[in-house]
Amino acid sequence: MTKSSSLDRVTAIVLREMRGPIFMLIVVYTIGMVGIVLIPGQDADGNRVHMSFFHAFYFMTYTSTTTGFGELPHGFTEGQRMWAIACLLLSVVTWLYAIGSIVRLISNPHFTRALAQRRFAIAVSRIREPFVIICGFGDTGSLLARGLSDRGITGVVIDEDLDRIKALRLRQYAVPMPGLCADASVPGNLTDAGLDRPNCRAVVVLTDEDLGLKIAVMTRLLNPAAQIICRCPSRSHDEELRSLGSAVIADPFEAYARKFALALHWPQLYTLDEWIVGARGASLRKPIQCPFGTWILCGYGRMGHWLHQALSAHKVPTVVIAPNVAAEPGVDQKVEGVATKTTLREAGAAEAAGVLAATNNDTDNLSILLNARAINPDIFLVVRQNHHENELAFNAAKANLIMQPSLVSARRILLTLISPLIQVFLDGLEAQPDLLAKKVYPRLLELFKDDNPPALWVVRVSVNEMPAVLAMMRTRSVTLHDLLRDPRDRTWSLGCVPLLLVRAEAHTLMPDPDMSLQEDDQLLMCGVKNAKRLLDAAVANEYTLEYLITGTAPPRTSLARLIHSWSARTSG
Repeated sequence: MTKSSSLDRVTAIVLREMRGPIFMLIVVYTIGMVGIVLIPGQDADGNRVHMSFFHAFYFMTYTSTTTGFGELPHGFTEGQRMWAIACLLLSVVTWLYAIGSIVRLISNPHFTRALAQRRFAIAVSRIREPFVIICGFGDTGSLLARGLSDRGITGVVIDEDLDRIKALRLRQYAVPMPGLCADASVPGNLTDAGLDRPNCRAVVVLTDEDLGLKIAVMTRLLNPAAQIICRCPSRSHDEELRSLGSAVIADPFEAYARKFALALHWPQLYTLDEWIVGARGASLRKPIQCPFGTWILCGYGRMGHWLHQALSAHKVPTVVIAPNVAAEPGVDQKVEGVATKTTLREAGAAEAAGVLAATNNDTDNLSILLNARAINPDIFLVVRQNHHENELAFNAAKANLIMQPSLVSARRILLTLISPLIQVFLDGLEAQPDLLAKKVYPRLLELFKDDNPPALWVVRVSVNEMPAVLAMMRTRSVTLHDLLRDPRDRTWSLGCVPLLLVRAEAHTLMPDPDMSLQEDDQLLMCGVKNAKRLLDAAVANEYTLEYLITGTAPPRTSLARLIHSWSARTSG
């Protein structure tokens, strides 16, 4: 739906509701004015006079506001006063009818929806920077919007729940975040959200799977260039979504189970992952330390299955507490029932390394946490938080790790939006864990003096992004080290480090600074906030680039180049 069509819809509703009152007001005012003009009056000298149409309209207008300015331009005769009384009574009734119609119009849900849609379309049309459309504003959508705001990325929200849109409007974001209460699968609503605009960067689908597939299809038809990111927990439409070119964010429990395995065996990699996404409390200088030993898994639903599978794959002894767990194949150590103090003691909580509270009920999980701590005050506690509104209670419980499915999904989507290369880098480190301790951690600890999350961005050696670099590469070799010099003083280094180089589908983690660049190389950069601005300025300016490579600043004006050439010939 275009902006003009939304305006037509608002206008049509107003005209439909107000045409009766407007017509009645016109008729009443016309009859009243004609009567006042035709009924003769009398001036101060007793001469017979007739009021003009302008004075008649003026009289009808100010009396309709219940304001009296007297009888103008002359005092009225008895006949004029009788007609004025009739006009006043008739106009009062008509205005009451009109006001009632206005109240009905304002309370008309179709009008308020059309007006909100028009305001939303106007707000979206004012966005000039790249933005992301978020379809669904539940826990995951809310957390994603906050993450986008923290990264300075504008979002546009569509959700069918009016209460969620009202909650969106009450929140403070660093960037515009307009919202619309509507069905995101309707093409007109997606168009109002700016899907057909060139600065629409991506569409994030956080609705149910059937509706999500429809949104993905509409997105691909209306804007083939837009990136599609879908949450698909059950994988029922996984293949169809991938065939549309969508980035599918699978089950958050599977993702967390994998991350928990990292916390057990590669704590530095787990901490790096948390630090990159800006997780609260994540510190490169204090990697998480999970104890080794037997773990007690409370709950054997979706999360329980994935955690048990991950722990079993790494040969971690696990005892499962859950109702009907006796019939579950592949579970060797198990205690049937709910996780109470009795079943926790039976599972060996007094000597266990840790407890995983993984049920789908927040109250049960908090109860498990309290019971386990009462049995073993030193036990390591991992708890699942199902609902974001219970955050205060879970923070007060002081568990060692809190797993929130919506937060896991939001972080994975945020990483995908920033760059898919981030996940490639993390997966590469998992395959080469030695590189983490030898290169990655020492370089990052040297670069970052605090635990603030880094700025992450991708640069490509291309005509659009690095024209000066490509021009320079035609005559000489340009190394990665050349780009990482500070344009203010080339003896200094920029506050950033290349984490990954992608060249012709080959991935190089922590590339050597002496490596020569080639066209179409992609670099995943990690650095402090002002490093990106300085790097962008350096690679776009041939004079700055010449200074970074050679150490000499070439003349920039014709006169300066002439003087420089003359000086070179004279000295020669």
